[in-house]
Amino acid sequence: MKLNIGRIPFLVCAPFFYEFLKKENNSPFFNFIDGSPQDHNRALKNNTIDLSPASSITYAQNPDQYVLSSTLCTSSRFEVQSVKLFSQKPIEKLANESIHLTKQSATSVALLKILLSQYYNIEPKYIENTSYQLETARLLIGNEALLETHAGNFKYQYDLESLWEEWQKVPFVFGAWIIHQNALSVDKKPLLEEYLKKTESSVASFKASPSSALEIWLQKYPVQLPSNTIFSYYDSLDYEFTEERKKSLKLFYKLAAQNSIIPSAPKLKFL
Repeated sequence: MKLNIGRIPFLVCAPFFYEFLKKENNSPFFNFIDGSPQDHNRALKNNTIDLSPASSITYAQNPDQYVLSSTLCTSSRFEVQSVKLFSQKPIEKLANESIHLTKQSATSVALLKILLSQYYNIEPKYIENTSYQLETARLLIGNEALLETHAGNFKYQYDLESLWEEWQKVPFVFGAWIIHQNALSVDKKPLLEEYLKKTESSVASFKASPSSALEIWLQKYPVQLPSNTIFSYYDSLDYEFTEERKKSLKLFYKLAAQNSIIPSAPKLKFL
């Protein structure tokens, strides 16, 4: 019996997984599958993985299939740095302008649409499922957002966490550890509980020694960014699923339902 775990090879997820990289070949009960948040959203829906730090909107799309870790999430305070709208015009001037959307995260796309519709009261033209063609603005996440920030190809850039917190006064929850109901079986649940405890330990270990932890991570998943940029990035991240963040996630689901992004706002169910 193995636990199939969706692993995201982005810097934001390094604290969750780096401890396992040191002993991956010696973890016979944990099978890691690399992919983007969108890949793991589909895999959870198809029940080909048991759990993943997936886009938080995934839970709301099929809440009867999932439960959440009550302790782990992907969030930040004031800015996240890796979820950004890059634009050649000020954000308030984007009505009827074209915005290219990332394919990698449904949560970030939903958040952008909510912010522009309900906070800025503008409706741009969203470009999806095509390659970037010099649209006025584009939404990028993860390592791509960090690299574009460093490259500086756009006149304006907007951190979506900053916009959300400016508006709602609570930090945004970009990712949650989403667990398929089938992982709660008698055979798998003990493995699941062991894995989540080890993941909490990995996060704590990463925070205690980020330099050595990053060295291990970057050997497997290299990123062409200056070290000071990477360390600054982790200063803004937080992985504790606090009551404030649970409140924020509920609010996000409520607004997503109002925007017809999801059918209704689900209740949060925890392991």
